[in-house]
Amino acid sequence: MDLRGILFDWGGVFTRGTFDGRVVKNLARRFGLPEEAVAEAYFDLVERLELGDWTLRRFWEELASRLSVTAPYPEFERLFLGSVAPRPEMYELLLALPEELVVGMLSNNYPVISSYLRAEESFDRFDAAVFSNEEGIKKPDPRAFQLALERMGLEPGEVLFVDDNPENVEAARALGLRTHLFREAGPLVEELEAAGVRLRALPERP
Repeated sequence: MDLRGILFDWGGVFTRGTFDGRVVKNLARRFGLPEEAVAEAYFDLVERLELGDWTLRRFWEELASRLSVTAPYPEFERLFLGSVAPRPEMYELLLALPEELVVGMLSNNYPVISSYLRAEESFDRFDAAVFSNEEGIKKPDPRAFQLALERMGLEPGEVLFVDDNPENVEAARALGLRTHLFREAGPLVEELEAAGVRLRALPERP
């Protein structure tokens, strides 16, 4: 097997749908606002979170002001964390990966969420992690991929990068990584097995 590592995105791969989309929907529902208006304000500000310029509290203060709503920060943090919708089959696949395969995560992420992920028991399976809010760089910046490869200790051609964003996949391919545009777990399992990865037995799903 010449594939030595796999580098995962988080949102949209280990979650059902995009995390940001769920936050926007939940905010719109909570405050009775048009989803389009919430999305415009949210996405205008969220890069400050992704690059670690703002705390989540600061982000909420700015967003609440834009939306002309009032709610204490702890309520928003609960809504934010409650917008995570895990994809169980991907966590099962993570645990089925053979021990000799180096596993990394490269995610454009946020304060609080990155800490939440690090606290999960399943996070122990990751040998390396690069979160944009902790590093100040985000995909598709080549430096983000290079940092992840350095932490994994592997060359680009030895790593399969898995992401649901075509722009990120194209950036990784340009750097020489193998790539998989994620949609569902099944095709990824097939690709891994075709590459010679011997997965541990996956649990039967009802």
